Amino acid sequence: MLEHAKPARFRGLPLPPGGWSLAVLLALYVLPGLIGHDPWKNDDAVTIGVVHEMLSSGSWLTPGLAGRPYPDAPLYYWLAASSGYLSSWLLPLHDGARLASGVCTLLALAFILLAARELHGRTEAPAAPLLLAGSIGFLFHAHEAQPMLATLAAHAAAYWGLTQLERRPRRGALVFAMALGLGLLTNGLAAMLPLLPVAAFVAWRAENRQRAALLLAASLLLAALPAAAWLLALSLHDPAYLAAFSVAELSQLGGTAQPWPRLLRLVLMLPWYAWPAFPLAAWALWARRRHLRSTPLALPIFALLFALPTISFWLDARSASALLLLPPLVLLAVPGVTSLRRGAANAFDWFGMITFSILALLAWLGWCAIVFGWPASLGRQSLRLAPGFIAHFSLIAAGFALLATAAWCWLIVTTARSPMRGIMHWMAGLTLFWLLVAALWMPWIDHIKTYRQPAASLARNLPTSHGCIASVNVADPVLASLDYFEGIRTLPAASPAARNCELRLMHGSPRDGGLTTGSGWRKIWQGGRPTDRRESEKLQLYLRGSKRGAAADS
Repeated sequence: MLEHAKPARFRGLPLPPGGWSLAVLLALYVLPGLIGHDPWKNDDAVTIGVVHEMLSSGSWLTPGLAGRPYPDAPLYYWLAASSGYLSSWLLPLHDGARLASGVCTLLALAFILLAARELHGRTEAPAAPLLLAGSIGFLFHAHEAQPMLATLAAHAAAYWGLTQLERRPRRGALVFAMALGLGLLTNGLAAMLPLLPVAAFVAWRAENRQRAALLLAASLLLAALPAAAWLLALSLHDPAYLAAFSVAELSQLGGTAQPWPRLLRLVLMLPWYAWPAFPLAAWALWARRRHLRSTPLALPIFALLFALPTISFWLDARSASALLLLPPLVLLAVPGVTSLRRGAANAFDWFGMITFSILALLAWLGWCAIVFGWPASLGRQSLRLAPGFIAHFSLIAAGFALLATAAWCWLIVTTARSPMRGIMHWMAGLTLFWLLVAALWMPWIDHIKTYRQPAASLARNLPTSHGCIASVNVADPVLASLDYFEGIRTLPAASPAARNCELRLMHGSPRDGGLTTGSGWRKIWQGGRPTDRRESEKLQLYLRGSKRGAAADS
């Protein structure tokens, strides 16, 4: 008798993920949140302000911000301006500009995959992009207009080039040269200095040290060409901008007077910033402690040990700068994924599934409170945090979020057991949470973070025929937002051109801006975002010799 074949059980994503399954998973991580919201304070607003200035003035050679020079390497701004211009028929400039960040993020994920393939083989390599995308700190910056993302992609490509130096020396040296050159044109020399000791280390460990050293020396010369071409163009067309850029670059290369507090801040940031890569890297060091001298471990260990002090000395100890610590940490953590003991692997898997299932439930509950006012206490809290916000139900957004939630439930039920399942579930859960935030919460978050309304209020309260506006203690993100939304530009109060300005815009107390009692200045407007509740957080506009009796409030 013929036995009836049992129907094959349908499984979820094959593990390790590869090909189209990995590409789709990473695309779902990158794309949500890039579009659909205004420029937000800090780097996002500044970058979009520079792009806006570049397109409106037509000056691509010299980046500027709100009518002022902004000495910085231009490559990311060129990419963002190009994507903003090419997508202008469909998207507003701020959304189109962020597409450049999406491209840089995908390149960083692709290059770290290739580097891991060279170090650890094809089987373990897919863990690298999952670890990078799953890092909590990376999520915050992967969806903003952030020049450091281009530098991160350059670092990941440089590691790929260095890992090929032994097997394919010419191609490896060429990839390293291109990555270093584009990185120099993106964030200057300081951001690429951590790679130079790593290159020397790789050359020292090579079987043919002389050949490796010569190839890397040629790489350095080739890498300098793009930056040199830009600097030469500056010297011919705008020597003053070149001088300002040189001063800023040399000041950064001079380092900080307090590198150790910065180093301590970076070290304390890493456990949560690079989670789960950080604990998995620690486990890899322990599990393979007898093989620490092997290239797959020695290279990322050396790179990380040198990246920590160099970044703390030459770069700001900010969240964006810490992105450059992720490639060596991820490469070190890859073997930790596959070497986890069964109990630890299952615990990590369950932790990720439970954590992000709870977060998804909370995201839906928060959305219900925002849109429908239920639960009532949570609804009142959402209105208190975002006064003036009017919620609207979006069938498309809700449907998309529901589909993503259903896909998550399908994934955790159907995925087969594998050493890679824990990190795949973690990255997919983080993607789900971010997707729910982008689909359901974005209008509410945008309301409290954008400067669109304060800029409009300020424009309405400006005198009909006003001259120049001097600014005091107004940060670059605010200046960029005012220019982007309403075309309002100011002059630094300390500049000679601002001495005769009858209007003064400032943050902080009047005394900080030299507006003492009896000085003849009167406040005519005050405003800020809904979250700017304290007086010092709000923008204030003063008029010299004003006879108006009271200040207007936004």
